Amino acid sequence: MQYNQSSAIPETNYRRLGGFVVVVLLHVGLLWALQSGLARTLVNKVMGPVETKMIEEIKPEEEEPPPPPPKFQAPPPVFVDMPDVAITEAPTTSTITATNAPVRAAPPPPVADVIIPPKVNPRSPIQQPEYPTMSRRLGEEGVAILLLTLDADGRVTASTLDTTSGFERLDEAAVKESLRPRLWRFLPGTINGKPAPMQFKFAVRFKIDK
Repeated sequence: MQYNQSSAIPETNYRRLGGFVVVVLLHVGLLWALQSGLARTLVNKVMGPVETKMIEEIKPEEEEPPPPPPKFQAPPPVFVDMPDVAITEAPTTSTITATNAPVRAAPPPPVADVIIPPKVNPRSPIQQPEYPTMSRRLGEEGVAILLLTLDADGRVTASTLDTTSGFERLDEAAVKESLRPRLWRFLPGTINGKPAPMQFKFAVRFKIDK
């Protein structure tokens, strides 16, 4: 059986075109219904009235605070009688030992040395230093104290000024006179009765005779 191919193609195209037109018309109608409120009316009739209710917020129930714990009462103290305990101590014995060791006597205190200072020998008196001429003219007077060092024979081995007379010329004259050999000689000082080198102070007085 043979078909005519040219006549079958136009019929199929017409069917597709018709279906497309129907779909377009349905969309146009639906849009018109939405705009006019028809669709909203249909929906209300189908679904019926919708009830709305206000649901109150459920507040959490406040829990009551737990009751305070009961006060703890300590049980009364229990007294226990302590048994009597007897404490005995062993008697202590003390022994005394006697020794015949000799008791050493305390050493005697040291005896101080007996010191006798030098003295002027009356058989050979000390010569007065020569008065400085300028000091005499100026009227200078005073006492120069010398520190003399003597040997065991009483001779002067050293002489220094201990206290000034107030005038340098008088001090120099006193020191110079004391150092002249064999002019000044004293009775030597003694330690426990024996002659010994010694130092002592000697005063030289300068006074103008009027």
